[in-house]
Amino acid sequence: MNKKTVKDVNLNGKKVIIRVDFNVPLDANGAITDDTRIQAALPTIQYILEQGASLIIMSHLGRPKGEAKPEFSLKPCAVRLGELLDNEVHFINDCIGAEVEKAAAELQPGDVLMLENTRFHNEEKKNDDEFSKKLASLADVYVNDAFGSAHRAHASTEGITKYAAVSVAGFLLEKEIQYLANTLASPEKPFVVIVGGAKVSSKLNVFQNLLDKVDCFLVAGGMAYTFLKSKGLPIGRSLIETEMEVDAFNIMKEAHAKEVDFRLPLDHVVVEEIKDDAKLNIVGLNGIQDNQAAVDIGPKTIADFKKVIAKAKTIVWNGPMGIFEIDNFAKGTFEVAKALAASKAKTIVGGGDSVAALKKAGLTDKITHVSTGGGASLEMLEGKLLPGLAALDDK
Repeated sequence: MNKKTVKDVNLNGKKVIIRVDFNVPLDANGAITDDTRIQAALPTIQYILEQGASLIIMSHLGRPKGEAKPEFSLKPCAVRLGELLDNEVHFINDCIGAEVEKAAAELQPGDVLMLENTRFHNEEKKNDDEFSKKLASLADVYVNDAFGSAHRAHASTEGITKYAAVSVAGFLLEKEIQYLANTLASPEKPFVVIVGGAKVSSKLNVFQNLLDKVDCFLVAGGMAYTFLKSKGLPIGRSLIETEMEVDAFNIMKEAHAKEVDFRLPLDHVVVEEIKDDAKLNIVGLNGIQDNQAAVDIGPKTIADFKKVIAKAKTIVWNGPMGIFEIDNFAKGTFEVAKALAASKAKTIVGGGDSVAALKKAGLTDKITHVSTGGGASLEMLEGKLLPGLAALDDK
């Protein structure tokens, strides 16, 4: 995918409007509890300012559903960004209108203006033409650095490009393209894809898209029990999507026909009740009783998965191995995270839960690329073209 970036355009003396993903978590008092997404946009923001441009920043935060709700204001993000840049970030309480236009027009090189939450307007999610035009009119150059929203055809991600004279990617978006799109196009082999999480239905397209490229699927998490059930194995009260059994069986059948190694759990950590202090039992492939639910992969599976991971040259991981949010059920997920961290392969991790597990294990910096977009990275694994990315100028 060959899209222009901020380095392909002259920014000196220009007004730049950038779409970032500052959808950060806030506590009850409106304080930011994790500024990772703000930090991730800093390289692009700093580069634009160093080139002698003035900068207008826009983002969404939360789900205000077209209403101006104070708890979803981007003001705390403006304050935090100002601290990180050691530069004043002016904040304005709307993203369109006469006041915004005046503030944008008065910007001087080096100035930074942050607009209020774009989703305070219904027109944002509707990708409204007039709204897109108003956003584009504020600047000379549009930059998209919000991978987490690139799979949405919204006014600030896709509509604006119809009216902006120049539309390019920021460094964060460029990095996502490089690692996700380009790696998937020609992965170094053996190529291993680790798929976890609750539902087969949410990852069905991932399996179908990657069957022709992958050497081995390692499948665990809740979704594994739909696959196991389709093979006639006992799953007790483990999670299952009954309506997906045929699809699950067909995926395995197709994998076998294409000589793709398709590995499911060999043993399971089971409980009678899903709670923090539940008594854990480890059972074999056929050992899940009617009154038990699987909550994690067992030691045999961990060892098996680790062997495959150790031999891989490219690894993509999306989805946890069990209910990792409960510490007693987190071992499988953390052991897989450790195996990736120790691997010499190119390692790419996407999806909110996988990334959260990496953070919890303190291993984020040991991974080649940690994707910033949950839904967007999943859609890229499915082979979909992201609207916010497709709309940018080609080189």
